[in-house]
Amino acid sequence: MNINKTLLTLGLASAATLGMAMGDDGAGVADSRPNPLLQESTLPFGAPDFSRIQPSDYLPAIKAGISLQRERIAGIVADKQAPTFENTILAFEESGALLERVTSIFFALVSADKTPEIAETERIVTPLLTDLENEISFNKQLFERIKYVYDHEYDKLEGEDKKLLEEVYKDFVRSGALLSEEKMARMKQINMRIAELQQQWGDMLPDATNHAVVWVESREELAGLSDADIAQCAKDAQSRGGKAPYCIVIINTTQQPLLTNLDNRDLRRRVYEASVHRADGTGSFNTFPIVTEIARLRAEKGQLMGYADYASYSLEKTMAKTSDNVYAFLRQLIAAYQPKAKAETEAIEAYARKTMGNDFQLQPYDRFYYSAKMKKEMLNISDDEVKPYFNIDSVQINGVFYAANRVYGLTFKQRKDIPTYHPDMKVFEVIDKNGQPIALFYSDYFRRPTKRGGAWMSEFARQSHKRGQLPIIYNVCNNAKAPDGQPSLLTWDEVTTLFHEFGHALHGILSNCQYSKLSGTEVARDFVEMPSQFNESFATIPDIFDHYARHAVTGLPMPADLKQRMLSSINFHSAYALGENLAATCLDLAWHVLPPSEVPSADKAPAFETQALKDIGLLDAQIPPRYSTSYFNHVWGSGYAAGYYSYLWTEVLAVNIADCFAARGALKPEVGQDFRQKVLSRGNTLDLMQMFSDFTGMKSPDASALLKARGL
Repeated sequence: MNINKTLLTLGLASAATLGMAMGDDGAGVADSRPNPLLQESTLPFGAPDFSRIQPSDYLPAIKAGISLQRERIAGIVADKQAPTFENTILAFEESGALLERVTSIFFALVSADKTPEIAETERIVTPLLTDLENEISFNKQLFERIKYVYDHEYDKLEGEDKKLLEEVYKDFVRSGALLSEEKMARMKQINMRIAELQQQWGDMLPDATNHAVVWVESREELAGLSDADIAQCAKDAQSRGGKAPYCIVIINTTQQPLLTNLDNRDLRRRVYEASVHRADGTGSFNTFPIVTEIARLRAEKGQLMGYADYASYSLEKTMAKTSDNVYAFLRQLIAAYQPKAKAETEAIEAYARKTMGNDFQLQPYDRFYYSAKMKKEMLNISDDEVKPYFNIDSVQINGVFYAANRVYGLTFKQRKDIPTYHPDMKVFEVIDKNGQPIALFYSDYFRRPTKRGGAWMSEFARQSHKRGQLPIIYNVCNNAKAPDGQPSLLTWDEVTTLFHEFGHALHGILSNCQYSKLSGTEVARDFVEMPSQFNESFATIPDIFDHYARHAVTGLPMPADLKQRMLSSINFHSAYALGENLAATCLDLAWHVLPPSEVPSADKAPAFETQALKDIGLLDAQIPPRYSTSYFNHVWGSGYAAGYYSYLWTEVLAVNIADCFAARGALKPEVGQDFRQKVLSRGNTLDLMQMFSDFTGMKSPDASALLKARGL
């Protein structure tokens, strides 16, 4: 359960109804200093005022939000009038107003700036929020009112009102509102325990990843790395205690980008092994006890709800519908992928043997290194050659924002007067083509020890006409920040990540919905990744690429020859990227199609992972999963359980949409407006396949387009 996203679909309203600040005990004790989280923000858009918010403010504010929602739920239940859409559904939608606002801010810090004080607050509030979720989900009197409205008004309502009623009713049913008393009691216990375990995961995995850094004693050991990368290694070592002059930081994925250029094979091995063993018990951290207990509890939850397993329960609300449909989709890709992967591996090993000898055995930590050398020799291109043209500031302003301007008519005005939770953040006011401000957008791009790995989008506030709330959206990444005075340069993969996450941001920024619960990215997992993956397509469109790919020092555009070589190399050895994604996807499903009795014990988890990959035809030492079980945060710490397949599923949708854009004119404003109107603005107000069809004219997605787009 992701409390921030699962529980807090309950609404937003004015904190002014509390009328007083809360003391640190959250009991309503007057304090000489008003809690800014319990007051209406005076900043534009109602943005959080981080210049006034202190870490000690979150706990009393969350407790106040919990108390207020309880009070409002009690008022709904006590209403003597017959249940109606207005007095029950809308009242419920707005009941969690203060709580959503406060926790949206708090959980942003939990992920991106988790100081010890924030971590301690999270430890305290997690069971409180889970208690509230259970209390609401299993409130029989409340559900009876909701069911009455569903039974008596559903056929009479239209548009978003009808969709809101449907979503609220189904949420309660899926949470267990129709369970027997005995099963309901057990579901409460499961929810509470999963919340505790996910908090343990959220504490352990970042610590494990931070401790997995590889210390390096001399500059000579870093041979092959650029001067900028070596300087970053020195900076990282200093920020992590200086146990050695240099260190290599481990990022969230299995493979590590620095292995592409690192000449020292033994150091490559150490880095790779530090990555794959960061949390499997080989060192100081072992997440397998957490993983296996979560998997067992999820399986039990699925069966309590009447499904064979957790995947069946989870997928019922998605576009895919069943695990059989997902596996059919994946097996189609695997069959086409396997011969490509085999040929790719053989080619890399044969190339390495030219210099290393005929007995050289390619290892997973060698693959990126020799693949890069092959690419350099065959296509005359390397990351170090192109990185100077990918200054992060230019990519954001002249690439990501420029594309949004060309396609959707948006402009971006930096607001240095709006405070942030960290000095690295930037804030932009988003202005529509008619000159009206429509959103705030925050970017937090640089890694730090208090930030979890990966990249993501979320919001401080979702768009809602009902609340008069414009969207306040943020993107978070983990790019290396260059030493002061030097430009921060990106790899091509990091460039596409900025475009990707901003695709999510646009889904929130361009939302045009009545209700918060239906707005922006509040859609099924196997649809939500489509706008982000589609937005990546703009990174390579010549007019966009030429606008941002400029040398960080001279400002000159990337030379035509280099550009051609770089773009032609994007799909070089692309079987690897597909394979690592397929392997991670199949691991996710393997864990979630198990009944409770078949979930392995913690010590058997590694063997289970190996067997699951072997059974599906993806056990390949050369192409390991993008995330192995012990550090698969999407699945165990976030909302992608039985849903990681959505990245591939939505890539098909995204490729189909990109093809449609290309045919109609990728940068034509009228095409962007059509996509905005039919898809990005709609949130979850219409059937998702209908939205896809309304824009593309296709009755169903064309999966064959994915392999073509990947050069396979």
